[in-house]
Amino acid sequence: MNTDERNFRSSYYEKCLINSVEEKKSLNKLLQDDIRNLNKLKQFCMNYTVPNIHRSYLWALVMGILPLHKASTAYIRDQRREVYEDLLRAVTVLRCADQKEKELIMHTMWLLESNRLWQGTTSCSLQADDLHFIEIVRTLLQIFTDDVETYWIAKGFYKYTRELKKECAKLKEQTQMVLKREDHALFLHLEQLGLFNANSSLLDNWYITCFAGVICETVLVKIWDKVCGGSRKIVVFLFIELVKDIKSLILKQNTLAEVKRLIETIKDLDGVIVNKAIKSLQNNSSEVEYTH
Repeated sequence: MNTDERNFRSSYYEKCLINSVEEKKSLNKLLQDDIRNLNKLKQFCMNYTVPNIHRSYLWALVMGILPLHKASTAYIRDQRREVYEDLLRAVTVLRCADQKEKELIMHTMWLLESNRLWQGTTSCSLQADDLHFIEIVRTLLQIFTDDVETYWIAKGFYKYTRELKKECAKLKEQTQMVLKREDHALFLHLEQLGLFNANSSLLDNWYITCFAGVICETVLVKIWDKVCGGSRKIVVFLFIELVKDIKSLILKQNTLAEVKRLIETIKDLDGVIVNKAIKSLQNNSSEVEYTH
């Protein structure tokens, strides 16, 4: 890690420590209201890093999984749990859950709930959307410990990614525009390799899954906070900071496959790249939009 990155991380952590107490107080107040204010909850996701202890609850409120009326929370949470247990029982009776990883079991439950479960479904017949859902669940299982919460949040977050899927063409155009402005040589190299071609799905897949499986889950949640808050365009800034961080290595690659392998080894364990992406989003206020 170079000096600039160390300085950036130090100053970022210092700022977080200074503001974290007031931010937690602000969030606690929002969560304790009898009727929670959805817009303010989204704004908190956009403006701050959500404390780990409150993340599943806050995301569930923003996604509509739990009600904004505090008095109804316990009842709705029980209903969500009963639906989950019914689905799990059903796929177990149907022997669809035998010797499967947990994310695959939840995917089967999702197929059943969506009336898409059919006899003979195998991993070889999965569509791209199914793989996206599985990747999201796999990531969330590393973040949350409650399987019921994980399943419902996975469904909610998947809905956000469907909006990202619709916007992929525009997001790729914006990526080209920003990268060309910030690092023309890097832009030209990636363009020559065909990253921005209409028939290339590499960037689309990263954007649609919000870099699930690429960035370390413990820091990726900061990006997903912003997606929950309403910004699709955070994925653009994350990609740009990723490629800028390893520019010298990318310029040596001759194919997109090589670029893919390289980028997917950058886990950003200390969150430097993620923090830079968030700062870039905040510095480019015209790029921020609330979408849900």
